[in-house]
Amino acid sequence: MKYFFDRLKDERKRLGLNQDEFAALGGVKKGAQFNYENGSRTPDSDYLAAVAAAGVDVLYLLTGEHASSALPADEQELLIGYRKLDIRAKARVLGVLEGIIEPAVTPAPRSVERSTQMVFHGKVGQQIHGDVTAPQTINVGRKKKSP
Repeated sequence: MKYFFDRLKDERKRLGLNQDEFAALGGVKKGAQFNYENGSRTPDSDYLAAVAAAGVDVLYLLTGEHASSALPADEQELLIGYRKLDIRAKARVLGVLEGIIEPAVTPAPRSVERSTQMVFHGKVGQQIHGDVTAPQTINVGRKKKSP
C-alpha cells in the first residue's frame, strides 16, 4: 500500500499541477508542499479542505481507497474516464449531460414574444441554455457560390 505522501503526489499529478500550483491550492508555500510529498511533514485539515475543493480525492489521500469505489461499476468507469479528460473535453461532456437531463420541475410555458438566449462557447461546441419555444434556424458555414 502506498504512503500518504505518495498518494498526495499521485493526486497532484492527476490534476496536472506542479508543486507551486498545488501548494497555492492548499494555501501553503512550495517548501511545505515539498515536505508533504517527501513525507517529512503532514498537512493540516485546512490544507486538506482546500485541496478537496479543487478536486482532490481526500478519501484516497487518507485511506488509499478512492471515493468512487462506493459507486456502481458503470459510474466508476465514467468517473475514471471523465477525470482523464482535459478541460475542453470535460466541458463537452457536461454540455451533453445538460442537454439530455430532464428538468426536475416542468417550467411554466413562456410567451412566444420573449427572446430565447443562446450561448456559444468558443471551440468546444455550442451549448443552448433555456427553452427554445419557437422554430429556430441556424446557418453554419459559407453561402454556396453561384455557378
